[in-house]
Amino acid sequence: MLDQEAPVNPVDLYRSAAGRAVEVAEGVRSEQLGLPTPCSEWDVQALLDHMVGGTEYLLAAMAGRPPLPTTGTTAADYREGVDAVVEGLGRPGALEQTCLSPLGFEWPVGQAVAGTFMDVLIHTWDLARATGQATDLDPALVEACIAMFLPDMPERGREAGIVGPAVDVGPDASPQERMLGAMGRTA
Repeated sequence: MLDQEAPVNPVDLYRSAAGRAVEVAEGVRSEQLGLPTPCSEWDVQALLDHMVGGTEYLLAAMAGRPPLPTTGTTAADYREGVDAVVEGLGRPGALEQTCLSPLGFEWPVGQAVAGTFMDVLIHTWDLARATGQATDLDPALVEACIAMFLPDMPERGREAGIVGPAVDVGPDASPQERMLGAMGRTA
């Protein structure tokens, strides 16, 4: 949970979202790895690989190297990656380094952390839904994600082919439902 009195920064957002994501990843049973997810091209194992890939992306960005491939990963790999990212982000100058975004433009690691926060938040819901775990996301994280990324980022992601079509959730939708709908998911 975020401290509502303190200014929000991308590292705090990432740390909070990734903490919940680790819990959900650790709740995945081995027999669930082949289950489909709301990400139509990925089963649970591929989604875990992508989430571990997000930690590798940030670690590589901070180290000034290309990310390494991630396949056949586990919840333990994800926890290890998150811990290493959080430690690395605390180093002086880490947030000011630059790296290539998934959409192909250069950006500071601080912005990459913010983008990865959104990815972690959405994929935590995907993983929880696919494996029958609680899908409620921290409302403060959802609000922060909406404020930072909607409506622009999902549209840019759709143009790049990495976000599915928006889902109309109606005027009475909760913030979580609005965020998920913008990212092509039905709650």
